[in-house]
Amino acid sequence: MERWTGRVALVTGASLGIGAAICRALVKNGMVVVGCARHLDALQKLAKELEEEKGKFIPIKCDLTITDEIDSMFRAIKEEVGGVDVCVNNAGVNLASPLLTGEREDFKTVLDLNVFAVTIVTQLAIKSMRERNVDDGHIINIGSVSCRQVREGTLSHFYAGSKFALQALTEGLRHELRNANTRIRTTIISPSLTDTPLARGLKDHGLPPFTATVSLRAEDVADALIYALGAPPNVNVREICLAGVSAPM
Repeated sequence: MERWTGRVALVTGASLGIGAAICRALVKNGMVVVGCARHLDALQKLAKELEEEKGKFIPIKCDLTITDEIDSMFRAIKEEVGGVDVCVNNAGVNLASPLLTGEREDFKTVLDLNVFAVTIVTQLAIKSMRERNVDDGHIINIGSVSCRQVREGTLSHFYAGSKFALQALTEGLRHELRNANTRIRTTIISPSLTDTPLARGLKDHGLPPFTATVSLRAEDVADALIYALGAPPNVNVREICLAGVSAPM
């Protein structure tokens, strides 16, 4: 991770859970981390927590379902720290809306955040890298084991569809970057049930119990990200799938 010291990472959905754990890990490894979320107070609390660490945490408020706010965020990043070297697309939502009876607005919200926002943020991150001749950047998407198996007995099939889309987008991005003769790397990290506020809010929707053997910790996902990011420049860790030792998937 030494080569990333002082360089800039953008982490979306940074205020809680996996996003906050990733921010902690990157800052402790000496990176300048721009963490974005809708709730600025939680980001500011995280910034206070990380004041004495090796790197630096910069909170920024952004609603990723509003493209104008994404554009504004990247302008602010350019003005304050120059640009993005690592982009972690972590923000996501699962509204557990059944396909047969779910609300249209729920479906739109899931697509806007889990698919469309990831695409726009990635596009702007790559643009930022190219403007500064950064050829060793890294795009890391936080997926889900839901992109590998559609589970029976849950209300999260539309969410699973969004994560299947993210898997395809990550692979498509890898192909486009190779065709562009760049060494920018891509990784998708797909965790199983992880003990986060988001998952706890869905505990009545077909999820297994949160236990030490079934559930991952947010820090486990952050550790996997550090592994992928810290791989030698000639190595692309394209996919990591994580699960608790007794997880059903």
